[in-house]
Amino acid sequence: MQVTYILMAVIGLITYFAWERPEWQKRLMLNPYTVVHEKKYYQLITSGFVHNNGIHLLLNLFTLYFFGLAIEQIFYSYFGELGLVLYILLFITAVIVANIPTTIKHKNNYNYNSLGASGGVSALVMAFILFDPIRDLCLYAIICLPGYILGGLFIVYSIIMSKRNTDNINHDAHLFGAIYGVIFTLLLRPSTFSYFIEAIF
Repeated sequence: MQVTYILMAVIGLITYFAWERPEWQKRLMLNPYTVVHEKKYYQLITSGFVHNNGIHLLLNLFTLYFFGLAIEQIFYSYFGELGLVLYILLFITAVIVANIPTTIKHKNNYNYNSLGASGGVSALVMAFILFDPIRDLCLYAIICLPGYILGGLFIVYSIIMSKRNTDNINHDAHLFGAIYGVIFTLLLRPSTFSYFIEAIF
């Protein structure tokens, strides 16, 4: 069984478990105040495995299915069995890193909560774009653009929406997850940057 399917199953099962037990969802989601003041650091990871509702879960699993499988195969082709470990490491550490800016930003706001795998998923999407920048990617099967353009627009959009702070979406997690995905991939395989530039031009 491919690792991505296992990861999807784990996320789905933990999310369902938390839906059935609201007290556990509250425990597992990210609450920056309790992370900082009560040292519940585990929430930096566990929040990536619970979701607010079915649409939230399906969107993340849908994206994870396509980009997770692709990155899993790419990493395996370059690094063999170690690639599977690196793939999981990318996802898990991306969830953590994506949550850190939010934790710092809202550390004194007891009422702020965040949950979802978006930080880890964003990292996988941006990693894929580095390896295949000119392939068309479609947003909700409506707008299709080359990956490097869509990725750039996604980052700009996340920055703007983070500053506006007018909805209940954690755009900081999307932004920093995406940036981390780029950094992780380039540190792992620096030659990817040269290929990325050559593919575009």
